[in-house]
Order: sequence, then C-alpha cells, then structure tokens
Amino acid sequence: MEFFIDTAITDEIREINQWGVLAGVTTNPSLIVASGRDFREVVQEIAALVGGAISAEVTALDAEGMITEGRDVAQWSEHVVVKLPLTPAGLQACKTLTNEGIRTNVTLCFSVPQALLAARAGATYISPFAGRVDDIGWDGTELIRQIKEAYVLGGIDTKVLAASIRHPTHVVQAALAGADVATIPYKVFTQMIKHPLTQAGLDGFMKDWAKRAGASPETPASEAGTNPASGGVTEQGGRKQ
Repeated sequence: MEFFIDTAITDEIREINQWGVLAGVTTNPSLIVASGRDFREVVQEIAALVGGAISAEVTALDAEGMITEGRDVAQWSEHVVVKLPLTPAGLQACKTLTNEGIRTNVTLCFSVPQALLAARAGATYISPFAGRVDDIGWDGTELIRQIKEAYVLGGIDTKVLAASIRHPTHVVQAALAGADVATIPYKVFTQMIKHPLTQAGLDGFMKDWAKRAGASPETPASEAGTNPASGGVTEQGGRKQ
C-alpha cells in the first residue's frame, strides 16, 4: 500500500518526504484555505517536492465548470490528478477528462455503489472516507474491503485510496482491507513512527555505548573516538539485541 500525505502545508510535506515514504499528496479546498496561499502556487511547489501524484480538487459544481477547471489544473504539473466530487456532474466530468488522458480522483465516496459508478466513469482513484463512515456508526474499513473486492471481481483498475484516516490503526486496517493507497494527515504520520519500546531500546543502546567509549550518555559517539556501527556492548561484553 502506498502512502500519500493529506495536507497543503508544504513544510509538513517536506518533512515527511525526507523519510523516503511518500508516493503522493492529496489536497482539497479546505486544506488550501488553511495553507493561506495561492492554489496554483501550492500545487506547483508540492510537485517540485514530491514528484508523485498530487490530487488538486476543482471547486465548480456543474459538469462544464469542472471540466474547464480540471483541464486548467491538469496543466499546472504532469503530476496533477484532478479531484472531483462523487456527484452526477462529477461523474460526467470524470468521463470527459479521463477520455482526454487526464487522471482523476473521485472523492467523497461512502458506498460501494458509488465506487462502482466512479470506476465505470473512468476514475483513476476512488476515495472512500473511512473516518467519516465510522462517525455515523458504520464500518469504514469494511467499506474499503468491499470496494476492493468488487473491483477485483469486476476486473476494475481504479485504485482504492483510503481517505479520512484518523489514527495509525486506520492505516493498518486500510492495508489489511486491500487499499492501494492511504492518504494520511501529518499528525498521523508522526504517530505512526513512534513507539515507546523503540525509544527505550535506542536509549539503552546509546547508554551502553557511552560506557564502552568512556563518555557520558550525552556524548555523541563521534566525539568518544569510536564507531558505534561496530555494535554496542554492555560492560560485561555481551551484545544487546
């Protein structure tokens, strides 16, 4: 499963992209407004940072307006994927743009029938909103699983892009449900990387290394005159695992 980041804050994108895990970015009008910047400027800066699929959403509500706006947005970068709402007008725009070779992400999906319609309109991605489905007492993970199963059985190439991810467990559930992509907020990325045992283990290794090197635990290994790459040992000479 690929990871996208769901934000229009370029500092957040830059930080997570340095981890080497990003395959793309999703934005929406609310995220663009939150960034306080020009839409085109943000999208083009993101394209320069990531180089993967970048979902940029239209704001028109009629099919003709969506098509016109989608054509324009698609010219901002070769990485742009035009994001469209799952409405009759959105499906019409999706079909037209797809026929013109423009990639699309149909968003605000909350049911399997909606996902099937979007796929038949030629959507490159379908975005079921797991968190929002959970909010109304349904099962967002099960929705993702059913969409993926329906696509596989129908020989449909549309990629399932799990959206409205609220916490790391949602990411795990999306992966197990067969999602092709999960678009993840910055906050959830920072939660995913952390585990108390990871930090405790690292602290223990470095404390032991500092003892061996004859330095305090706060002294960088490079200043202690030895190379930690050879492996940390305890005072008794036993290697910790």
